[in-house]
Amino acid sequence: MSRRNKPGDDSLRRAQVSLTCVLQTRMDATVCHQFLLENTGSIISRAPETEIQSCLVSSGDVGCGMFQCFNNSCEIQGLHHICLTLLHNAGRYDSQGKSFVKDALRCLALGLRQRFSCVSRRCSAVKEMVFSLQRDCYSKHRLCLALQDHMETIVNLVHFHLMFPPGPYVELVNFLLTCGDKVRSWVSRRLRGQCEQHWGALCSSFSSVENQLSTSLQHHHSKQPLYPIATGMDTHTYK
Repeated sequence: MSRRNKPGDDSLRRAQVSLTCVLQTRMDATVCHQFLLENTGSIISRAPETEIQSCLVSSGDVGCGMFQCFNNSCEIQGLHHICLTLLHNAGRYDSQGKSFVKDALRCLALGLRQRFSCVSRRCSAVKEMVFSLQRDCYSKHRLCLALQDHMETIVNLVHFHLMFPPGPYVELVNFLLTCGDKVRSWVSRRLRGQCEQHWGALCSSFSSVENQLSTSLQHHHSKQPLYPIATGMDTHTYK
């Protein structure tokens, strides 16, 4: 028979997880607390969490191995494929572009390892942590500059069918839509064409979306994705 949580259980659990975060990752307690604000949902079993943590610790900072750690959790698919695609095509960028790509991927890998111990075990919190890292690392390491003249290198990452369910692929597309008119038009045309193959005239709405994006980007400089991913409603825990 399961025990009902007492009023003080959540506070005790947050304190325990916060201490674990500081000890395991050497992050400042304030930083850890930031990722515990949503720690009010159900708790996953220790086995899946331990497997993910072990995977993150044993994976290197270089390469794509770490991005496989979430493949079976919370429907977070695509990080590994995105990493492999970027590294496979890195030789087609100039030296600065190669540096941007490698630094962005390393930023993601280190961020996943550092933040996982701090984040709530609810899938909504884990997804938002991953998506936030994508936005931060892609922007901080200027991935736009590496990709804007070489869109053919990520052609297999911009597919209509990869947009469902929303995940890392959608966050990548959100980022690409901020990389200037040339890239935004390329992404919009590609997705609209693929959509029309499946759903026909219904996808003509992409034309109006593209126009709205152009107008929006001229008047707003927000860090939030242009096609926001709803993560706050998910209350599922790790699987």
